[in-house]
Amino acid sequence: MILDIQRFLQSAKPIWKELGELLDYLEQDPDPQWDLNQTEKFYRLYQQTSAHLSEVRHLTAERELRGYLEQLVARSYARIYVRRAEKNRARWWQWFTAAFPAAVRRHSMALALSVGLFLLGCVFGAAALKIDPSSKTALLPFGHGQTSPTARVKKEMEDRGKRISQARGRFSAQLMTHNTQVAFFTLGLGMTFGLGTIILLFYNGVILGAVAVDYVSDGQAVFLMGWILPHGSVEIPAILLAGQAGLVLGHALIGWGNRLPRRLRLRAVLPDLVTMAGGVALLLVWAGIIESFFSQYHEPVVPYALKIAFGVVELCALALFLARGGANEGAV
Repeated sequence: MILDIQRFLQSAKPIWKELGELLDYLEQDPDPQWDLNQTEKFYRLYQQTSAHLSEVRHLTAERELRGYLEQLVARSYARIYVRRAEKNRARWWQWFTAAFPAAVRRHSMALALSVGLFLLGCVFGAAALKIDPSSKTALLPFGHGQTSPTARVKKEMEDRGKRISQARGRFSAQLMTHNTQVAFFTLGLGMTFGLGTIILLFYNGVILGAVAVDYVSDGQAVFLMGWILPHGSVEIPAILLAGQAGLVLGHALIGWGNRLPRRLRLRAVLPDLVTMAGGVALLLVWAGIIESFFSQYHEPVVPYALKIAFGVVELCALALFLARGGANEGAV
């Protein structure tokens, strides 16, 4: 089909002019208060100009016209799609920095109970190992019960980061997956009216308490802090937040002090549960990266003092974030 260029220009130029004027206006005011008709009009002009570009793309004699139309289409595309992506990123950032900590604070009693159950487990685990050292093999996971902390530290010191290679990326992914599964399992056990969540929080506390007593009693307290704090200062709070969400779910199912039907109680807490689950998942991704690429380095590769300081800063930053982030999104 032969294009009548004069007739084509006569009918198409008003469209290009109007689209160009709208683009100039949008560059001066990136967030115009347009109604639906104005938005549809802009999109229609973009579609028509794109169709015109496809018609002249094969005309070698109209290189200047083709360049002009390509510029119009590119500017329109950026305004429609790139701007939308920027808004989505801003929305995501606002969700994590505001909605997530606000949701945590709205259920502060559940968080206090989650922390209390975990600490109670820590005390029980520490006391059990102190009173009966032979319970070590039953209490400690991942082979800790079959060796002494000193022997484990010696092995780590001899390694000196030699195993830190391409396998670290795979190890990091495994840690993220495992930790996220534990957190979501803790949350999901809220479906047992909170009982499963309570047991798992207590059990995780027992393990940490027993490990702490085992290493401290063997004179490896500094190694323990340097090993756990970099990732544990985020990982452990994330598990506690997952426990908080599980307890919120359990309370909604039981309905103490709330006469609404169970369906409405669950609907009321669902947005906060989803928000907390997403926030916990992101925290555990960070913890998995740190555990794989930083926590596993020991002296003399990385000084313990640096690792401990890093973990303390992380913990303080996380506490401040949860306490102050999104302060306008909900009451504490």
